[in-house]
Amino acid sequence: MSKISEDKTREERIAMEIIVDAYGPEEQAMGWYCYLDEYLHFPFRGRCIKGRRTSPLKVGEVVTVMKMAHEDYCMHDMFVEIKWAGRKLAVPLSQIEAVGTDDETREAIADWHYWIARGYQLA
Repeated sequence: MSKISEDKTREERIAMEIIVDAYGPEEQAMGWYCYLDEYLHFPFRGRCIKGRRTSPLKVGEVVTVMKMAHEDYCMHDMFVEIKWAGRKLAVPLSQIEAVGTDDETREAIADWHYWIARGYQLA
């Protein structure tokens, strides 16, 4: 069951630009990875919007998002590399919202958040 209602414009962009011609989860993952790597303008500030047991970030915490994590880490979820506590760490993009950055970066993150909220997943 989806948590949010369908956005036809976003659905079309995802289908026609991100996962077009993807014939399975690995190809969908690579489509998302390439799209996010192109449209997220690094580095940018990001705020944690939800906690996860597998991440040390706390809701409201602001970090510097440096780049996409290596593609090997992004086959089942999209991860970004951040600076945190003096080291580099990969965290799920679903935890992050962009703070004070450009429209393309915000829209690309919103596309990923939308896809996850609609219940889609990389199997």
